Amino acid sequence: MSSETAVTPTNFIRNIIIQDLETGKHDGIITRFPPEPNGHLHIGHAKSICLNFGVAAEFGGRTNLRFDDTNPLKENEDFMLAIMEDVRWLGFEWDELLHASDYFQQLYEYALHLIKTGKAYVEELSAEEIREYRGTLKEPGRESPYRDRPVEENLDLFERMKAGEFADGTLALRARIDMASPNINMRDPVVYRIRNASHHRTGDEWHIYPMYDWAHGISDAIEGITHSLCTLEFEDHRPLYDWFLDNIPAPCHPRQIEFARGNLDYTVMSKRRLRELVEEGLVNGWDDPRMPTLAGLRRRGFTPEAIRAFWTEMGVSKADSIISMGVLENAVRNDLNVRAPRTMAVLDPVKVVLTNFPEGETEWLEAPVHPQDEAMGTRKVALTREIWIERGDFMEDPPRKFFRMKPGGEVRLRNAFIVQCNDVIKDEQGEITELHCTFDPDTRSGMPGASRKVKGTIHWVSAEHGRPVEIRLCDRLFTVPNPLGEKDRDYREFLNPHSLDVIQNAIVEPHVADGAAGDFYQFERTGYFCHDNVDSKPGRPVLNRIVTLRDSWARIEKEMAQAGKN
Repeated sequence: MSSETAVTPTNFIRNIIIQDLETGKHDGIITRFPPEPNGHLHIGHAKSICLNFGVAAEFGGRTNLRFDDTNPLKENEDFMLAIMEDVRWLGFEWDELLHASDYFQQLYEYALHLIKTGKAYVEELSAEEIREYRGTLKEPGRESPYRDRPVEENLDLFERMKAGEFADGTLALRARIDMASPNINMRDPVVYRIRNASHHRTGDEWHIYPMYDWAHGISDAIEGITHSLCTLEFEDHRPLYDWFLDNIPAPCHPRQIEFARGNLDYTVMSKRRLRELVEEGLVNGWDDPRMPTLAGLRRRGFTPEAIRAFWTEMGVSKADSIISMGVLENAVRNDLNVRAPRTMAVLDPVKVVLTNFPEGETEWLEAPVHPQDEAMGTRKVALTREIWIERGDFMEDPPRKFFRMKPGGEVRLRNAFIVQCNDVIKDEQGEITELHCTFDPDTRSGMPGASRKVKGTIHWVSAEHGRPVEIRLCDRLFTVPNPLGEKDRDYREFLNPHSLDVIQNAIVEPHVADGAAGDFYQFERTGYFCHDNVDSKPGRPVLNRIVTLRDSWARIEKEMAQAGKN
């Protein structure tokens, strides 16, 4: 069972597509997802994936996966393979797998067309000088002294740039548009830069590489894209997108439509920042389960169904906003709640000896796999004389409303019977080593006292049959909602020291320890967990906490807000 809804909420992008189909502007829809293979995708990219693939599928259209591989200094094949895995994991399949590098020759020929029509020129100013000449939001730019270079000279220099005659950064090709434009993107933008670097697909064939704004729109046109869906930061680039297509013999003119990015609190959603975290060893790789990357979320145990449902619920808008991480976590809880099998695990164990239980015997109890889904059946739970319970479920001197185990008090063991604590055994340092209890046999299931009520029920695991595992308690990566904050502060200062707490010898039911990578469970009263798909090995189980049962951060944030008012 999935938490996804079958209802597709309407939004301005769907309305545009519907109108374009009804008016006959298009007889079919083609979208694309164009990632740059310079890192792993994150949860924000999932919004774009779901939108591009989702709207095309809804209207019987097609979606291409096109890699924007125009910067050979930062891109590689491994990132491409990881992106393909992420898209498929989310539940989508592309119609064509394409690359911007597929169009390098066509992009070059279109650049020649701009030069021949007097709409592009070879620049000799340095990158710093180009920025200086560009002006500001309040002041117009200044024209380059090379702006009126003759066409033949531009063609000669551009062909020599392509041949590799010049060093990186010495020349560039710029579009000749309007240095006084109020839109800085239109002030003679760079179209090509020299990169004497080997490309992972084209090798050493090219010494010049197109800029994103040039490659993106033309690639869309070559592929016959009808609706080019971009995030909101490209809104100011749309006039340039249109200008390029209007000034070359493009096969068609796609429509660029912008939507708000998907931002979450308590994390960073910039590839550059995520790369810093990885390269500086502040996390354990791109797939660290604390990372907002899809690889990290997959390893942690987030499900594609939950992520798709989350972005469906969030909808599509034109207004940037920051979404609470708790909303995403609730989507995961909703999804796992209906299908995660229940089991018992003790994370911080203390031993309980049932002194009136026969030594050496095992009683096999029947417990539901899922309390709301009888079709999932039952599981066998081993009960023995010695069991483990959570250390936090016992207090020697408890407050008045403590309803778990205490000296002389009664508590029910989940799926079993009521026990009473009689003795507390301690070592020489005063640490509790064992609790000696007696059970009431009349409170077993099916016995006359089975319905007798006590206020507390605790989980437990057989000391004989339980198995030790490593548990990783994954939590939010940062301690503040917006770690980037002001421009000058270092987001690293707000890394959460408890974003990954490791418990080496938690105790779980045997079937959990024998589970496979990716299997998930609800540990009763604790949270949702899954086998780590990288470090969990046969005989050495490692489980990650996916999410807690409740959003504890909501309470923390409320307390912080209240403290700020006082």
